[in-house]
Amino acid sequence: MKKRCTWTGDDPLMIKYHDEEWGVPIKDDRKIFEFIVLEGAQAGLSWKTVLHKREGYRKAFSNFDFKKISKYNEKDIERLMKNPKIIRNRLKILSAINNAKKFIELKKEFSSFENYLKKFVKKRIVNDIKTLKDIPSRTHLSDEISQDLKKRGFKFMGSTIVYAHMQATGIVDDHVNDCFRKKK
Repeated sequence: MKKRCTWTGDDPLMIKYHDEEWGVPIKDDRKIFEFIVLEGAQAGLSWKTVLHKREGYRKAFSNFDFKKISKYNEKDIERLMKNPKIIRNRLKILSAINNAKKFIELKKEFSSFENYLKKFVKKRIVNDIKTLKDIPSRTHLSDEISQDLKKRGFKFMGSTIVYAHMQATGIVDDHVNDCFRKKK
């Protein structure tokens, strides 16, 4: 049996996410934006809750096409507020739309989100994680990135959300040391 990070519990979707996605470096801007939306939706909730609504988000939010989302209007907001397959929090929905606009601005300046992050991170960070207790919820680096994103107008991008995004998109490898997914 494979050893894996125990935060997955026995939920099949969490296990699949851990085994196939969490901590895998992502270069595709649409996929990176997907995690910005999902991590923002997670604020105050569990990742399991958001992950189980991911397909609903994909359909509701134009497959995370940030160009389309940036043009959402009040009619779209009302449609989303009535959709039981997503988290119906008006502020989180508004932040997804706002962040799509800011994401486009950031891409104009840096050509990609990955290039933007190179301002802060030169290479992948592999942390020494012996137990789940060793996994930080934020770091000085996530504080710095969060602060910069907020200055640029992003919403729901506090340091904890930014760090979760860094983990999800493979900027940071926080798999426990004995996990089969850990990069040695």
